[in-house]
Amino acid sequence: MEPLFASAAISAAIFVLAGTAQAVSGFGLALAAVPLLSFTVETEAAVVGTVMVMTAITGMAWWRERAHTEAAVARRLSLTAIAGMPVGLAVIVVLPERSLTLLIGIVVLVLVAALACKVRLPTGVPTQRVAGVASGALLTSTSMNGPPLVLVLHGSGMSPRCFRATLQAVFCVQAALGVVGFAVLGHISSLAAAVAVGGCTGVPLGWAAGDRLFHRIAPATFRVVVLVGLAVSALMSLRSALLG
Repeated sequence: MEPLFASAAISAAIFVLAGTAQAVSGFGLALAAVPLLSFTVETEAAVVGTVMVMTAITGMAWWRERAHTEAAVARRLSLTAIAGMPVGLAVIVVLPERSLTLLIGIVVLVLVAALACKVRLPTGVPTQRVAGVASGALLTSTSMNGPPLVLVLHGSGMSPRCFRATLQAVFCVQAALGVVGFAVLGHISSLAAAVAVGGCTGVPLGWAAGDRLFHRIAPATFRVVVLVGLAVSALMSLRSALLG
């Protein structure tokens, strides 16, 4: 019981930081949390626990800002993710822990480079469907389903608030479906549950702090926050895998 309590306490502290990132940029919960959690718990438990936290936290966040959600876009990105989720579930079953951590770092780093170079994907329906499938696969393998969605939505001309609200809606639906998949395959362990309990304790504190920053941040600074958050999480994942 004591190791689980310690894991929950450490997770709570990590998710304070992750919740702040989520509130400011609209995403970043898993990007900030999973690399740090992988230093203290098994990577699979970090991924599964984080997805459980995402379900609860993004659901509440989306409900508060539902009036600013692009409903058609959110629906499309959520439904198409279903096609990619089985791929991610297969990856988390097959890959050893170190390889899974390395995959997390590589995937995020590539997407950071794309954002830093101001890559803009077409914003039409076909591209959104591809991004939905990719995010579904990333969710159930790494819990980091945000980058494909960001690459698509950043070029859509949405205001920061609309961007954040739409992402919360997509994250909530995708995470809920991911939890169902993990449950069916028996991946919800006591350690993953401890991570989730800690996360649900820490994220509200981080969100409160981040939400204050969000309403004071300029659009140009908003983009910098997105890029810096992604870069830090990618480097942390790579360091964890290479030194592990």
